[in-house]
Amino acid sequence: MITHSGDYAWFADSGLAEAYSFIFVRGLTPEQLVARMGGRAEDFSWMTLYESIDAGARYDYKTELVAVTAVGDWAFVAQYNSWLAADDEFIVPLSAGTRLVSLYHLDIKGLEEFRWVEDREIRCAFWAQDGFSEIPDELVETIEQLDRECAEHKWDLYRGPGLVLIERLTGIKLTPQILEQSAYLSGVISKPPTTA
Repeated sequence: MITHSGDYAWFADSGLAEAYSFIFVRGLTPEQLVARMGGRAEDFSWMTLYESIDAGARYDYKTELVAVTAVGDWAFVAQYNSWLAADDEFIVPLSAGTRLVSLYHLDIKGLEEFRWVEDREIRCAFWAQDGFSEIPDELVETIEQLDRECAEHKWDLYRGPGLVLIERLTGIKLTPQILEQSAYLSGVISKPPTTA
């Protein structure tokens, strides 16, 4: 059964919803994903997501501080006020040999982007200004449900539809507990990512 977008109403009211970058990568540990992103796990620290956000505020906009946790067999990257989830040059290499799903939102500019990438191939992309690149068969039922449920807000992904798409492709229902109570491996990465 597909989750209803209203089940994610709590997220739209959170402070994180105004500017975030979420990346889910299947089959990697946080340490493995940190290495793939160009970081060194031994230079990272475990902390809460909100401690990571506070730490990231000490850097300029050119520095990417990431927070990575495990959710089932997925590594989940959460960032506040970052664009990495919308950067194809960054996320496509991260998907080597696996599935990646990403969601990006920047409220002040009305920007939202979604990606589903399988082993370096973008299967589905969404841009707030343009809509979907195409809708793969695997997402048709979910998109039809979102059309019915969300009316004029169906493509305000931060209001719930983006999290429904993530759940459909990852099996992960994002919860306040995942965001607030998980330990995140946090630190600065270099770009571009590697697949070594």
